[in-house]
Amino acid sequence: MNRSIAGADRGTERTMVFVLYDKVTLQDVAAPLEIFARANDFGARYRVLLVSPTGQPVGTTAFTRLSADFPVTDAPDSIDTLLVPGGVPADFTFASGTHDIPEELTPDTVPEALAMVQELAPRASRIASVCTGAFVLAALGMLDGRRATTHWAHCARLAREYPRIEVDPDALFVQDGPFVTGAGISAGTDMALAIVENDYGTDVARRVARWMVVFLQRPGGQAQFSVWSEAGAPTTRGLRQVLDSVVLEPAADHSAAAMAARAAVSERHLARMFRDEVRMTPARYVEQTRLEAAKLLLVTGDESQESVARRAGFGSPETMRRIFRRNLGVSPGGYRSRFRTTGIDRQEPESDQDD
Repeated sequence: MNRSIAGADRGTERTMVFVLYDKVTLQDVAAPLEIFARANDFGARYRVLLVSPTGQPVGTTAFTRLSADFPVTDAPDSIDTLLVPGGVPADFTFASGTHDIPEELTPDTVPEALAMVQELAPRASRIASVCTGAFVLAALGMLDGRRATTHWAHCARLAREYPRIEVDPDALFVQDGPFVTGAGISAGTDMALAIVENDYGTDVARRVARWMVVFLQRPGGQAQFSVWSEAGAPTTRGLRQVLDSVVLEPAADHSAAAMAARAAVSERHLARMFRDEVRMTPARYVEQTRLEAAKLLLVTGDESQESVARRAGFGSPETMRRIFRRNLGVSPGGYRSRFRTTGIDRQEPESDQDD
């Protein structure tokens, strides 16, 4: 996304059209809506419209319904940005205790979503998707030969089913020509801020970010939010419990012996389970989980590195420093100084000195 004030025309009104369908993900719609609304408070001129197949309210994946402004037949002839949120088919219900949408249940299987986007896309100067909304664009061939992203849990499927797309599994959003694809759910905020900055300049986007108490440019990519983006999804209940225990208590004893005892298997069998179902060794999984815990503690709190190392399970700042260097090429202190600020007021140079 072009992050230059010079390219922004503050006097231009821009029509943004959101495609709604039953079981749309509420946050995929709400997050960009809030960003565009607040941008108007600071000088932008967005005209935001919500369309559904018939103009009637649609169900969401949360506890509410969304009203539409128009049926798709009454959508404007000229659209600056067509935004396609993610969701699931209307007849799908999450089973108790599950959190993942099965691979076959994504918006590209929703006829209403495909039909609306196919009809409205020729009128749009820019087309954006959030989360699994990328599958709608992919199914219509719009992303062929382009870079794109989606929710980390579905990147592998997007790449597998649409090999002509260059999928970036770590990006929070990707722009390629007139197409902008955002990662999972909250990344709609990052993508919308980038759109605001492109349309109306950096100052407007910074003021919105400050008001919303969010990063203008969030640290890292979407892979930081779950080690599952690198690990496979286990099917064995005992292994699932072992993985969850590492995430919930990274500082606990997660030696191979301790994890094998938790899963009630031998260490050799545990290693085989990790290899077959997680696609990494037990030690690698523990290290990556602790690394993500330490990164989060460094950028969200004021604790000393000694405290962060202890809480994340590294034991000592020296061990943590060595693992940061090996995995990220930067020290914990350098990571904190680089990523703790949103960049709204100043850019702090990266430091190699530890706190």
